[in-house]
Amino acid sequence: MARPLFVRGALALAVMTAVGLAQAATLRIAGANDILTFDPAGQNHQTTLAYQQMVYEALVRYDEKFQIQPALATKWTFVSPTQLRFELRKGVKFHDGAPLTADDVVFSINRTMTPPSNLTSSTQSVKEVKKVDDHTVDVILKGPSPVVLRELVEARIMNKTWAEKNNATKAQDYKAKEENFAARNANGTGPFMLVAWQPDTKTTLKKNPNWWDKPKGNIDEVVFTPIKSAATRSAALISGQVDMVVDPPVQDLERTKRDPNIKVVEGAENRTIFLGFDQFRDELPGSNIKGKNPLKDKRVRQALYQAVDMAAIEKNVMRGLGKPTGTMIAPMVNGWTKELGTRAAKYDVEAAKKLLADAGYPSGFELVLDCPNDRYVNDEQICQAVTAMWTRIGVKTKLQTNPMAIHSAKIQKFDVSAYMLGWGVATFDALYSLDSLISTVDPKGGAAGNFNCGRMSNPIVDSLIQQIKTEMDASKRDAMIHEALKIVKDDYNYLPLHDQIRPWAMRKSVTTVHRADDRPMPTWTTIK
Repeated sequence: MARPLFVRGALALAVMTAVGLAQAATLRIAGANDILTFDPAGQNHQTTLAYQQMVYEALVRYDEKFQIQPALATKWTFVSPTQLRFELRKGVKFHDGAPLTADDVVFSINRTMTPPSNLTSSTQSVKEVKKVDDHTVDVILKGPSPVVLRELVEARIMNKTWAEKNNATKAQDYKAKEENFAARNANGTGPFMLVAWQPDTKTTLKKNPNWWDKPKGNIDEVVFTPIKSAATRSAALISGQVDMVVDPPVQDLERTKRDPNIKVVEGAENRTIFLGFDQFRDELPGSNIKGKNPLKDKRVRQALYQAVDMAAIEKNVMRGLGKPTGTMIAPMVNGWTKELGTRAAKYDVEAAKKLLADAGYPSGFELVLDCPNDRYVNDEQICQAVTAMWTRIGVKTKLQTNPMAIHSAKIQKFDVSAYMLGWGVATFDALYSLDSLISTVDPKGGAAGNFNCGRMSNPIVDSLIQQIKTEMDASKRDAMIHEALKIVKDDYNYLPLHDQIRPWAMRKSVTTVHRADDRPMPTWTTIK
């Protein structure tokens, strides 16, 4: 990386209690939305990944400062700029007792690379993977890659024999509502083992007594309960039914902070919340405009941008838990600049109306906005505010909200006109966002454009992204990232709203590390 990564504030939160001084404990966590699947290549969804990483591991992982450290690999060497050799950790066993071998790594990376995998972004630099011997693997790259190790953090390793035995050699096709054995069952090498997942009810994990590493905390069981109701989540924490809430309701935060038995930790997340537009179809479903797609016109997209009063949303809806932005990546992501982060155009209702009239829609048009109602901080309330703001300029907007499980499948099938999404950057590098959100959609289902749900397409940006993937000169690469993001910003292909600030609320007895990727870490957690 050209610049050191940083995470504001809360990473310095925890001073871990020595394991030997605290009794083993159960960590009870609540959140608004549920896990979508336990297939490690099934869905690129943060809550899902947060719990999968407790069960499945990759060749490398992040430390507390998001620097790369060994995991299932103890060492890696660039044999050449496009040949990366990993030496595997010996003695590692899967939860069913099977030993980790190179065959498992080759199988798992190939499985992650191959559609319908939804995690192809974690192997987008990889051309092929080869077994050298039982404990050595070569990863052959498409070209030199400055971020391949950061990508591979999310390429989690399954047991090949287990997958074959249970007919799970192919990744789950989540958007097609496909089920497979790996979606409901798991066999990893990680610090916790899946006991049971009851969708929309409870997930239970127990400590893996044979884990190769040693935890820094004292957690031997994790129980995650999805609680959609904001009031019920708050009540569960205050009453002591749960130990931690990863998304406490904004409206309850001040009251929660006054409770002497509870502490609230807030930190900047590597996630940008934005609105996307269908820029592909020739006609918008559900609109009164026939034979046309107004969202293909830059003036219309700019009008929708300028109609959104971000200051009002941040003050009245977010209450300080968002920082308005003008770009698609957060400040701790490599490639961010202050210039990109400044909003492109000021809130101006009259200017927005004029842009619509100039585009041929003086009376506006009808539009459907799709939003999740259980995923991001006040997601539904944000969309309600946007709906009113767009309607004010004549774009009569109908709001449709769904749980993230439904919303995610819908947007990935391109079945939306305008939609909300939040994007966290797993690699802390802008390429992760550029390739998934901005590249022209790969018709074969690869990593390119796999979350470009409005199907924007710009050949100049596509060319820049291809160069960014292999450019090893940091200054040249950063300049290309800036150029690509500026083109998207100036063309109003997306409407960035804010970089999310994520609060975690927990009982005073809990000591943990707040994460910019919004993932609780039971191995770094102690309950006294």
